[in-house]
Amino acid sequence: MLRTHTCGDLNEKSIGKEVTLCGWVHTRRDHGELIFIDLRDKYGLTQVLFDPEKNRRLHTEVHKLKSEYVVRVKGVVGARPKDSENPKLKTGKIEVLAEDFKILSRSETPPFEIEDSAKVTEDTRLVHRYLDIRRPSMQKKFELRHKICKRARDFLDREDYLEMETPILTKSTPEGARDFLVPSRLTPGAFYALPQSPQLFKQILMVAGIDKYFQIAKCFRDEDLRADRQPEFTQLDIEASFVEEEDIYNLCEGLMKGLYKEVLNIDIKTPFERLAYDEAMERFGSDKPDMRFGCEIVDLTDELKGSEFKIFQNAVKSGGRIKAISTPGASKISLKIINELTAFIGEFGAKGLAYLKVEGDKLSSPIAKFFKKDEQDVVRKKLKSKPGDMIFMVADAEKTALESLGGLRLRLAYEMKLIPKDKDIAFLWVHDFPLFKYNDEEKRWDTEHHPFTSPKDHDLDKLPKDMRSIRARAYDLVISGVEVASGSIRIHDREMQERLFGIIGIERSEAERRFGFLLRAFKYGVPPHGGIALGLDRLITLFTNDRSIREVIAFPKTQKGYCPLTNAPSLVPDGQLKELNIKLRK
Repeated sequence: MLRTHTCGDLNEKSIGKEVTLCGWVHTRRDHGELIFIDLRDKYGLTQVLFDPEKNRRLHTEVHKLKSEYVVRVKGVVGARPKDSENPKLKTGKIEVLAEDFKILSRSETPPFEIEDSAKVTEDTRLVHRYLDIRRPSMQKKFELRHKICKRARDFLDREDYLEMETPILTKSTPEGARDFLVPSRLTPGAFYALPQSPQLFKQILMVAGIDKYFQIAKCFRDEDLRADRQPEFTQLDIEASFVEEEDIYNLCEGLMKGLYKEVLNIDIKTPFERLAYDEAMERFGSDKPDMRFGCEIVDLTDELKGSEFKIFQNAVKSGGRIKAISTPGASKISLKIINELTAFIGEFGAKGLAYLKVEGDKLSSPIAKFFKKDEQDVVRKKLKSKPGDMIFMVADAEKTALESLGGLRLRLAYEMKLIPKDKDIAFLWVHDFPLFKYNDEEKRWDTEHHPFTSPKDHDLDKLPKDMRSIRARAYDLVISGVEVASGSIRIHDREMQERLFGIIGIERSEAERRFGFLLRAFKYGVPPHGGIALGLDRLITLFTNDRSIREVIAFPKTQKGYCPLTNAPSLVPDGQLKELNIKLRK
C-alpha cells in the first residue's frame, strides 16, 4: 500500500517510528520558519512538521501545498511539545517530522471548508456531495449506516433468515404510488417497472418454500417528495412462513434491542407498548404518535355542545365533534403565533382554532364569555390544565378535528420543547388498522395498506357489507413519532385474494393481467405467511438525530426528484429514443 498507517493510527507508542501517511491537506499553518500541515483521511488528523533546519529543500517545496491537495508524506513520529498537545485528537500528543512528501493530486479551492462547522446551503452540499461527504460528521453517518446493515444481517442470519435478491426490472403492478417505467428495446412498446417494494416476489418466495427471507432492498416510487421521502429508498425487507403477529413483533423487538445496544450502547426495554389504530387516533390524532410527551386529545362534545358558542353548536348539529388539547406553558404565546397555528391546522381541513388561556381558576380569551363557569371548570378538569397552559379546540368532522389537533400537538411539542430530554426514544406498535379506506374522488373502496393484507378472521363475515369496521392484520412500528416499519399477515388463499381484488374494483381479467403470476403461484399450496419492511433510511436518521433522510443517503435527490450532482433526470439524444421506439410529444 502507499501508506504504512492511517491519519488516525499514531500515538505515543509510535514515537521514533518511520511512517508513511496519505491524505488530504486539511490546513497549512506557517509559524515563522516552522510550517505545519494537518493531514486528514477517513480515520482522523495527523499534524506534520516541516522544519527548515532538518530539510531546507522540503521546507521550500511545502509552500506549494494548498487545501485539499492529496499528498503522501514520509517521516518520523515525534512527541509534540507539552504546550502544543491537542487533547481533542486521538493523535494529539504526536506529530510527524517530514523527511519527504509527494503531491498525488492537486485541488482547486473548494466551494466550502471541509469542516462540520462550515455554514453551507443544502443545494451547494448536494452539488458537491463528494466534498460534503469528506466532512467528519458525514463520514460517521455512513459508518453508522454500515454498522446497522451489518448487524441487521448478522441478527437475521442467526434467526435462520436467508438473504435473497429480487428483480429490479419487473412488471408494473401499481400499489398506491406511480411506478417508474423503463422502456424495453427488445420488446417495442412494452415497459418494465422499477419495484415499489419486493412485496409480490417475497410472497412467491414463501410459496417456493424459502420459509424465512430478508433483503436490503432498493425501492422506487414516483410520488411527491418531502423530507422523509425519496424516489428511491432502501428497505430492510423481511418475510416468513407459518407466522402470526406475535412472531413478527418478537423478531423486530429483538432486532431493535440489538441495534440500539450494539450501535449506540443504549439499552431498550421490550416488549414495546401497543395501541390499536382507533385508540391512537382518538388520543393523539395520528397513526404514528410520539409517546414521549402528553398533550393528549380530549373529547369535549358532551360538555360543550350546549354552550352559547354558536360555532360549537352548529358543528355538533352537523355531526361534528369538539376536540381539545392542553399545552403546558403556552398561555404566553402571542396572537400572531395563534394566527399562524390557525393557518397551520387549516392545512388539515380544519375551519378554525379556538383557544382558552388558563389563568388561575378561570379561562380567558375573546370566546370565554360564551362558556359558563361550570363549563369552564369541567374543561379544565377533563384536560388536567394548570395555570399558564393554553387549551386549543377544534369543532369539525371527527377525522378533521383529530388529525388537525394531532398535527398541532406535534408542532407545539417541538416549538415549545415539551419533549423531556430524558425521554429520547419511545417504541410503539400500532395495530388493527382499517382494511379499507373510501376513495371520495373515485367513489370506491381502496385498501388502507396494500391489497395483499389479510383481514382479521372474525371480520370476514362483514365482507362486503360493513367495510368501515373491517380490521386488517396489519401493524406499524413507530419510534418517537416516526413510522419506521410497516407489515402485515398476508392473504394466502387465492379465492380470498380474488374476492378482495373485486371489492376494490379490480375485476378478474384486470387482476390476471396485473397479478397473474402471483395468482398462478397461489394454485400450488401456499403457507400462511407475513412480514414487515423497515425503512432503513428513516431508521438511520433516528440514530443520527437528523430530520431528513437526505442526510443519510450518499447521493440523494432534492424534493423535486432532481440530482444536483449529476443533473438527473436529463434529456437524451433522439437516437436513443428512436432505438426504444419512443417519440416525445411537443
